[in-house]
Amino acid sequence: MSPARLPLVPPQPGTTRILGATVIDGTGAEPLEDIDVEIRDGVITSVGATSPAASAADVVIDGRGAFVMPGFIDTHVHVTMPDASSHEMALWFAEEHSLATADIMRLTLEAGVTAARDLSGLTPGFRNAVARGWITGPRMHMSIALLSPTGGHADPSHANGTVAPYVAWEPIASGMVVDSDDEVIKAVRTLVRTGADVIKVCTTGGISTPTDSPDDLGLSEHQVRLIRDELARRGGRPIASHAQGHEGALNAVRGGTTSLEHGYDMSDELISALLAHGTVLVPTLSTLSLAPDPTKKSAEVVAKKLEWQERGRDAAARAISAGVMVAMGTDAGIFPQGRNLTELGHLVDAGLTPLQAIHAGTQAGARLLGLDDHIGTVRPGLLADLVVTEVNPLARIHDLADPAAVEVVLQAGAARKDRSGRAAGLGA
Repeated sequence: MSPARLPLVPPQPGTTRILGATVIDGTGAEPLEDIDVEIRDGVITSVGATSPAASAADVVIDGRGAFVMPGFIDTHVHVTMPDASSHEMALWFAEEHSLATADIMRLTLEAGVTAARDLSGLTPGFRNAVARGWITGPRMHMSIALLSPTGGHADPSHANGTVAPYVAWEPIASGMVVDSDDEVIKAVRTLVRTGADVIKVCTTGGISTPTDSPDDLGLSEHQVRLIRDELARRGGRPIASHAQGHEGALNAVRGGTTSLEHGYDMSDELISALLAHGTVLVPTLSTLSLAPDPTKKSAEVVAKKLEWQERGRDAAARAISAGVMVAMGTDAGIFPQGRNLTELGHLVDAGLTPLQAIHAGTQAGARLLGLDDHIGTVRPGLLADLVVTEVNPLARIHDLADPAAVEVVLQAGAARKDRSGRAAGLGA
């Protein structure tokens, strides 16, 4: 697979030093206390014990009493889905929806997520806008759209021929309906041409889909393999598979998907396949754990959600216990925007230690995106995408669900958030 595209952000020029912090580096290693982190022109240059003889800095951040971690990576978001009703959004102009998306990206960044993978809906223009400094937001990887057969999870059409209201405000369709192998290949080539970093497929239906269910099948194992081979011919890109039911999840893993999104029905056979293929599980427990609203959802959908909540929690716990690789992903958009680190607490509840959950949200996510040579750990040579908090995440990881617990967010050394004034001088 060719090196992944690093989404750029404007770096902070000059030298910054964070003094006397406790560093949790994202690798799963134990914390290091009373540590200085030096940053030059947006890149970490040293991480070591506090020394009065250290070089001078343009900006000094007092890290005493604080914890420094890598910026978090949410590997499953939908930032084009605001926390607003379909009726409200139906009255918006296109520019209002674009501005709402930009605001969600800002909120996501301020929650401590410095890089994210949008798995349908976002277009490359937003990635470009962050690089140019026009808006603030995470470094974005994106699928642009998701692929499913007619009547599948990506099909916006209702039984009477009308389409879901979100279709009206999408500059590029977030769902692509493909049935034949030729249609699959053409869709993949179109998405690669448009600038997709990852191809998302639906090998099952969904809990919230009106015309299918998690146990219904989507793209076949053969078609996932077809996509994998086509991507290998075009420089290499990962595949993310929406898969909630068991058989479709097996199809995805055996076909060569890079990550299994959701995985809410976990048999011993599927666990063995995940381990054998080195497939990463993104369990999206934040969305799974949402209580269904009976005033907004039909009784059938509510019952389906409650059933799959129980199955999904058990699935994540069994996969974690077996040693399946896990990366953090929230399905934000279905889950409320700007509370992304809620997922860390859910991962701990499912069986990870706090250090393992932080690893899932940092280095493991960076590896899944192919960016671990650039971000995801606190070490020299990597970009200074960092978060600072007074919350001890090893003792109170659930508290990070509140974005107010994240005091400072640095992105390439530039302060994108500074609640406490620790990063005064970096232009937050």
